[in-house]
Amino acid sequence: MMKTIAQPIPRAARTRQALLRAGFELLAQRPIDAIPIDDVVAKAGVAKGSFFNHFEGKADFAAAIAAEVRAEMERKVGEANSGVRDPLLRLVGGLCVAVEFALTDRKQAIVMLRGLEWSTARSHPLNSGILADIDAAVVKGLIRSEAANVGVLYWLALCQMTMITVIERCMSRTEAGERMREVLLLALAGLGVPFEKAVDLAKGAETRMLEHS
Repeated sequence: MMKTIAQPIPRAARTRQALLRAGFELLAQRPIDAIPIDDVVAKAGVAKGSFFNHFEGKADFAAAIAAEVRAEMERKVGEANSGVRDPLLRLVGGLCVAVEFALTDRKQAIVMLRGLEWSTARSHPLNSGILADIDAAVVKGLIRSEAANVGVLYWLALCQMTMITVIERCMSRTEAGERMREVLLLALAGLGVPFEKAVDLAKGAETRMLEHS
């Protein structure tokens, strides 16, 4: 059998990867505003001019790093929601994954949050899953019609702030599960889900998280 010969990675791609790896490690330690570009290129082992060949500035750089991490988290959300058709359960499942990510992938979660790659645009590719679930829930009459316009922003904010709370307070799994239940109860009720159903969904999510311990 003929062996496949791996094609060499182009120099530009190698440089970009080196910059992103360096930026990831630095963002895990401090916010992007506290990271000089000189530190990035020194850690990456590339010339300073190379940075601007790939990124417009530090904000663009941090967003690119965070986008890669969030794409990985979205992959986990997709796996967790595989086979789930109820849009409310899918939204709950996504928040569960976000909290789990903060608990077990703390470094990556910190980098993602510091990169601020939480675009609120409905059209943003990384928001397609949340958008589809929000729209499906609105069409089925499961949540308020206003969610069609602001649902993505609402849910992203909940995910982001819950993750930050778990990380900053170094919560245990039990504490994180309890906080997630409280957030979900208020979030679902705010979207117009009947209170009893919101309670059941929130408790179910907390139980699943504790079962992973």
